[in-house]
This record gives sequence, C-alpha cells and structure tokens, in this order.
Amino acid sequence: MSLSSQLTVLGQYLAGEFDNQEQAINDPVWYVHLRLWQRPVNLFSADSITLFAEQANIINLENPYRQRIMRLQSGGDNDAPLQVQYYMPKDPNSLKGAGRNPNLLDTLTPDSLDLLPGCVLTVTPETIAPNCYKFVATPLPNTSCCFTYLGNTIQVSLGFAASTTEFLSYDKGIDSTTGKATWGAVLGPYRYTKRQHY
Repeated sequence: MSLSSQLTVLGQYLAGEFDNQEQAINDPVWYVHLRLWQRPVNLFSADSITLFAEQANIINLENPYRQRIMRLQSGGDNDAPLQVQYYMPKDPNSLKGAGRNPNLLDTLTPDSLDLLPGCVLTVTPETIAPNCYKFVATPLPNTSCCFTYLGNTIQVSLGFAASTTEFLSYDKGIDSTTGKATWGAVLGPYRYTKRQHY
C-alpha cells in the first residue's frame, strides 16, 4: 500500500533535529532550552511511518529522556485523515542517546515496544499552499494517555502542531488526582525550530 501524500509530508515535517533556543532565551523562567530528535525507523508495515523521539536539556545532552515511538498512519475519516499512535520502549535505557547515535535503533523491533492504547492523536492538515501544510494533532475525545515508568503510573496530555520549519509540542504531565498540568507545556507550547532534516 502506498502512503498518502499528506502522510508523507507529515513524516518529513516531523523527522529532524529541533531546539527551542529563541523561546528559552526570551522566557527562561518557563522554558528550558531543549534539543529534540525525531528519527525515522523501519518498523511495522509499509502503510505507516515510524519515528523514534527523545529530548535533552541543552546543557546535559549526555542524559536524554522521554524516549518514545510515534507511528504515523492514515486515519478513519475525512475530518481527521491522519493519526499518530504512541508506543513506549520496554527498555528505554537501551535506546538512550539514539537521537544522537541512531545506530542504537538498529536493534529496535515491534516486540521491544509496548502499545499505549489511549495515546492516540488525530491529525488534521490545513493546506497553506500546494503540498504545504500545517498539521494539528489533538487527543481523541474521552481518552487518557497513561503508561507505567519505573513502577509509577504516569498520565500525559499529548498534542502538537507541525509545519515545514517549526514543531510545537503541547505535551504535558497531568496530576491524575487534580487533572492539572505539572510539567511540560503548562503555559503554552514548546516552540521548536528545525535545525536539521532527517
């Protein structure tokens, strides 16, 4: 099965190395200067695009965190023709640093991942020009994204917007008791600029 043109463009927009230098300089109290890697990996079937993502504080690039897998697929309806399914590596430490050292991803297989059933985004493309889009990804209604990490259950709210040169991350941690955001894009998205294409 061939990939739709919109799915291909979404994959191109998301794949790369990013940072939020300008945002961190302008508002250092609320936004840490981060580097974000989103590397294509060959997993799953030919009808999807898969990316490995991780990030690191710019002053501690040797200690990246939030390793995750994003599988981009065609969606089920015309209003949201694309979707992103998230997976968690069963052993995140085995992939630590793969953003900078992609050879670590050579051993990655579907069996080494846990599917995160509630961690799905619908992606809506807005056409800016022919084959040029702004993609907005939002959670499915009435779902919560939870996973277990180091023995703790973690709830997150996921979301992003992507264009040719910019990636906005709306990801934030949620206190399951209060429903309030505790980390991440609490006051608005992290605004990443693409520094390198993959």
